[in-house]
Amino acid sequence: MATGSQLVLQEGMSMAVQTREYRAEAKFQRVSPQKARLVLDLIKGRGVQEALDVTAYARKRIAPVVHKLLTSAIDNAKYVAGEEGLDLDVDNLYVKQALANDGPRLKRIRPAPMGRAYRYQRRLAHIVLSVAEREAAKGLVTKAEEPAVEPAARPKAAKKAAPAAAKKPAAAKKPAEKKAAPKKAAKKSE
Repeated sequence: MATGSQLVLQEGMSMAVQTREYRAEAKFQRVSPQKARLVLDLIKGRGVQEALDVTAYARKRIAPVVHKLLTSAIDNAKYVAGEEGLDLDVDNLYVKQALANDGPRLKRIRPAPMGRAYRYQRRLAHIVLSVAEREAAKGLVTKAEEPAVEPAARPKAAKKAAPAAAKKPAAAKKPAEKKAAPKKAAKKSE
């Protein structure tokens, strides 16, 4: 399991912005890279919690391995952030990169008719996951805080809302009572 950081230049910026990337690798997995990419494409770009949920319920044989690998990448992020004294928000992590590269191939032989042999290959994959922290957009509120309301403004709004709320349920009950009363009278007259 390796960790690392990269410097990323954004367009229009003359300064480099440091983006921390935390990665985990699973090598020599007995699955073809094509099949592993089916699961990796599901989680690419998603938040880590959502990606964990997707891999937990995916119906592919490699999904538990990807789930374990993603957990390892998150643990790497927590560990490195703790060691370096960085302020890391785990809820703000997302899957930045999810790759399945070719590993070595195992050459096998299948018996064929008339004493011949057909060759086939068992493919292996190297799976690489990296997670990074999403940068908060300017003007985007990440924490919900209640706005400070003046004490004088609050009772006026409550008084206006209370009579309107009281009138609606009372009006709804009266027609229901009227409908119920004739039915009782009809039963008594029979």
